[in-house]
Amino acid sequence: MTSHDRPVPGHSPASPPLRAGGGHAHGGAGRDGAAIDWGVLGPLLERGAEIQTPVYEQAAAWLRELLDHRPAPASDGAGRPRPVRRILDVGSGPGVVSCLLARAFPEAEVSAVDAAEALLERARARAARLGLADRVHTHHAEVPHGLDALGGADLIWSSKALHHVGDQRGAVAALAAHLRPGGLLAVCEGGLAPRFLPRDIGIGRPGLQARLDAAAEDWFTEMRAALPDATDTLEDWPAFLANAGLRTPRSRTFLLDLPAPLPDPARRYLHANLSRAAEEYGDRLDPDDLSTLTRLTDPHDPAGVTRRPDVFLLSAQTVHTACAPEP
Repeated sequence: MTSHDRPVPGHSPASPPLRAGGGHAHGGAGRDGAAIDWGVLGPLLERGAEIQTPVYEQAAAWLRELLDHRPAPASDGAGRPRPVRRILDVGSGPGVVSCLLARAFPEAEVSAVDAAEALLERARARAARLGLADRVHTHHAEVPHGLDALGGADLIWSSKALHHVGDQRGAVAALAAHLRPGGLLAVCEGGLAPRFLPRDIGIGRPGLQARLDAAAEDWFTEMRAALPDATDTLEDWPAFLANAGLRTPRSRTFLLDLPAPLPDPARRYLHANLSRAAEEYGDRLDPDDLSTLTRLTDPHDPAGVTRRPDVFLLSAQTVHTACAPEP
């Protein structure tokens, strides 16, 4: 399991098999059980996480504020801030957020945890490019199993990974068990489905974005139902954190606002996601919408997302946090 942001409802533009944060999901199988080639999808995941960097920087600053207010144990000198020494990025994907957290917490060692070795290779390469190889390390593991060797951490971050585990409540509890006393668990799940097209784009029926969202919701519901040990439960992430024995649950939503005209990297990212949406659930759309989607993904069509002047990217991602009790 991982934390790349696969586009799913509330997370990324119209493309269920990918996530914007840079990691990958439970299992590693796509539609019809076909294996996902993470070596091929890794660059797209990395690009998506880079585009979302302003969101992750805001989230990291908030987490640092919360952690900086932890008093040190009396034996270490009461009143002094307690440093963050170890961070786990569970579902790290290509390591974009892992490296960002390493910079936000310069005294910490960061372990990027993912089930896809191809993505961990990208994480190691990225850390080396940024001069962080001495503090950003990788660990190959499935979530929630395979974490026992990781030990404890002051901060555990997981973005868009736990919704790919059948028992989400159990997965939160498994991560919480690795927190050190006073440590913080941060789960990035939910938010608002990204908007990137006007209601009327001049081709096809107005309101295409809403119908793409509905198709993605149906895809996501079927994906969740097919997961091993899938449980039908209210998706209340603060309640999951509290049920895991953590204290003071908090949630905050962070906005990404990239107005039109979009820069080329964001356009290419949207194009790739829309292309995958056509592959994954194009058969859920009516012929008119499918024809419109075909034009939107045509790089030579002036009405396509790579060329039209009105394409933007507006999304919101919610981070839920809670802390481990002190002894």
